Amino acid sequence: MRNDERRLRHLTLPDGTAYRWSVRHRRLADDRHRETLTLHRNGTAVRVVFDEGPGRVAGTGFFHHTGLVHDEHGNSANLHEPAVVRAFVDEIRRRGDAVGEVDGWELLTAVAVGHQT
Repeated sequence: MRNDERRLRHLTLPDGTAYRWSVRHRRLADDRHRETLTLHRNGTAVRVVFDEGPGRVAGTGFFHHTGLVHDEHGNSANLHEPAVVRAFVDEIRRRGDAVGEVDGWELLTAVAVGHQT
């Protein structure tokens, strides 16, 4: 595990809304992997979860690192990058500020397309 994997980092939006966030990689009991981006704001948290599955890679493999997720359509995101986290925050806010657990794969396409350079 990386030293900064559980460390809370800070993100402040131009409107002054402040978030704390962290990324965690886990190996599940069935040997699949999971990446979780957790966003904290005003005492509530939303966990953006990426469970590995067919056509979906979550931070594992020969050319992959923790925090990297990608799908079979070529959409990918490095969850350790502040700009990527900002893109997830923007998409969650656009959809209505979720609380609890959110399927990250449902957000990935919008975030990857909106974050292309």
